[in-house]
Amino acid sequence: MSVTEFIVREVPRKQISAFIEKHHYSHNINGVHSLHCFALLKENKFGLYDMIGAMIYGNTGMPAIASKYNPDNPLRCWELRRLVCIDDTPKNTESYFIGQTFKWLKKNTDCEVIVSFADRHYGHEGIIYQATNFHRAGVTAAGKVLMVDGRQYHSRTLNQDKRPYGRAIKARYDAGDPNIFWETRVSKNIYIYYLDKRVKRKYLKTLGESDTEVKDINLEEEDTK
Repeated sequence: MSVTEFIVREVPRKQISAFIEKHHYSHNINGVHSLHCFALLKENKFGLYDMIGAMIYGNTGMPAIASKYNPDNPLRCWELRRLVCIDDTPKNTESYFIGQTFKWLKKNTDCEVIVSFADRHYGHEGIIYQATNFHRAGVTAAGKVLMVDGRQYHSRTLNQDKRPYGRAIKARYDAGDPNIFWETRVSKNIYIYYLDKRVKRKYLKTLGESDTEVKDINLEEEDTK
């Protein structure tokens, strides 16, 4: 089957939550902001559609990121927060999925810039982004994450008193639960894609390998690919 036969559909977050928590390496979307969510669907032999991929776009968790890569309109700099496809998919499935969502975003939103991060801790260098013509903008500073029952959470989770999951995790952490602990993380590769060509022409010259380490951005997110 060709990847062009797959269907990309914008869906409510609740329709992809369980899929992402099962298949994404972080196994978690708590605290992940979402603006638009997408499902990648494949028709089965019964004429129904099976989900084989899912994606979340949202505001970046680090305001400094948006200000750095789209200073004139930081609110129009979004982050690809989650991307996952099942293993049994054809070559170029992820690239096709990303490309189709970009077309949708260009048509239906005012988003100008997409930023995403390749998590080198899990061996991800960003091959998918390179194949989709993202620009490698540098690396983040090293950081740490909070591990909870084998799931990866942002370091700020213990301060999320207004969220039930945050209060529950903090209570367990304060009680000395051995299943909650800190792990250090190596830096992540930063990738940028400009949906707006005018913005791209203006700012792309400011990016490049000279931005080898973004030390003012301590990206401790439980993020992406």
